[in-house]
Amino acid sequence: MRARIILRMSKPHYGGNLVDGAQMLSLFGDVATELCIRADGDEGLFRAYDSVEFLAPVYAGDFIEAVGEVVGWGKTSLKMSFAAYKYITPLSGPGREPSAAQLLGERQLVCKASGTCVVPTSCRRSPLPGESIGRPGPAILTAAIVGAETTRAQTPHLPITPDEIGEEAARCASVGASVIHLHVRDEAGNPSQDRERFRAAIAAIRRRCEVIIQTSTGGAVGMAIDERCGPLSLSGDERPEMATLNVGTINFGDDIFVNRRLDTFGVAERIQKAGIIPEVEIYDLGHLDILRELVDKGAVRRPLHVQFVLGVRGALAASERNLELLVSRLDSDFPGSSWGVAGIGRHELPMAEVAARLGGNVRVGLEDNIFVEKGVLAKGSAELCEKAVAICQAAGRRVATVAEARAVLLATPAS
Repeated sequence: MRARIILRMSKPHYGGNLVDGAQMLSLFGDVATELCIRADGDEGLFRAYDSVEFLAPVYAGDFIEAVGEVVGWGKTSLKMSFAAYKYITPLSGPGREPSAAQLLGERQLVCKASGTCVVPTSCRRSPLPGESIGRPGPAILTAAIVGAETTRAQTPHLPITPDEIGEEAARCASVGASVIHLHVRDEAGNPSQDRERFRAAIAAIRRRCEVIIQTSTGGAVGMAIDERCGPLSLSGDERPEMATLNVGTINFGDDIFVNRRLDTFGVAERIQKAGIIPEVEIYDLGHLDILRELVDKGAVRRPLHVQFVLGVRGALAASERNLELLVSRLDSDFPGSSWGVAGIGRHELPMAEVAARLGGNVRVGLEDNIFVEKGVLAKGSAELCEKAVAICQAAGRRVATVAEARAVLLATPAS
């Protein structure tokens, strides 16, 4: 959750037109107030600053952008970080007009701080009709335990057989995962979208634990659409509750992951006909425009569930700035949607931390990353799930139970 204020400094306090540093703290106080209102519908109380650093002078006439973010959630407290940037400054000198100003090529950090605000429980309120306020709920943790690219040569902990998949899913569920994102393999360990292999893997999971099962329709690069849609024809106890929907063609490393427009509509139709909830996979900003067409034409129904897959070589890079842009677009274009992040490779756990702070959901697992830390193989997706749970807790968020995840992800789509 973030807020910002932009203001021109107009009251010098010291010689040389220098502005009092207290002006920065005043801006931070206003940002904090907005964050409290966004979270709890109340202005709250600023309890204390933990740290304040003045890093550059501010003069009358400077334009300052002050930003704040909730970085931790307590029962009544909100831990916040703040930063103030100068981005326009007066321009003086021989031959300059008195009104000359310079737009800085790069914003200059002039002050940063951290602090804690409190909104008493008695002051917190529910949203009014049409109002979008509230603290983020528990984070839904998805474990992507197999994938199509990871091999046994890379890690001996990759599950391949139905029983191995079932055991790994149960381990992930025991530490907090409520969704299993599922690919399957053949006897040689090659990626497969065979319906019967999915049936066996799903049965093995459901014998061992109660989780939401989400099957891939992406399969592996080069697979035909009919092959990729194999698990959508399952029914009865082996039918998955969710399936992924890939909406755009991208470079995928040295390959091309092809998702033609009409094929995307076709897969969306198959998912809908099977009574399965789609999770829309977004690899790039333009994919949200494709999603708009899918929604407008009824191929995908609200509420939407979106996974931002960041860090694929050839698609959108894994960065906090990119995620903020994606989330902003999703919130403005499709309010009320749920979203999560899958960071690829070394970006997996850092992006999980960003998602937890920004109020999103988290995906980890051997499909996307095989290391629990630099150079150290994870002993399975469950170990990565444990890391993700700790990341969520550090941000003041617990992970969702399966029942809570079902209430969000499996809500009846609007007709």
